[in-house]
Amino acid sequence: MAVNKTSLSAGEIIRAVLLEDPEVSARTRNIYPIVQTTEAAVLPYIAYRRAEMAVNPQNSGQPGADLIKMEVTCYTAKYAEGVELAEAVRGALDYVRAEQGGAIMRGCYLAESQEDYQNDAFIQQLVFNIKI
Repeated sequence: MAVNKTSLSAGEIIRAVLLEDPEVSARTRNIYPIVQTTEAAVLPYIAYRRAEMAVNPQNSGQPGADLIKMEVTCYTAKYAEGVELAEAVRGALDYVRAEQGGAIMRGCYLAESQEDYQNDAFIQQLVFNIKI
């Protein structure tokens, strides 16, 4: 029995869009939900997670669009490589609409970003606001 996909499946949309994008897939096809353990991960890779969700019902009591904050984090061996991967991710997701398994991403834009270095990897974290 098929389950109707909702904003809880937003990660599936993000992963599909990133894998279909030629700029992202030219740099990595390693795209994981949540966080890949550092022992098993091969740089470069991308991890994504739903960080926040707000339900936005209509005044009529019908379901409206859910608002999601999705963290997309790029892990690379070199700083410049990380910035290039982050730029490719932004290009793939910024202001894009997509559908995956019945869930529809109606809007997506970069809301914030930060960078870091941990466990021998440069990190570019992008946070997207998404409407499902």
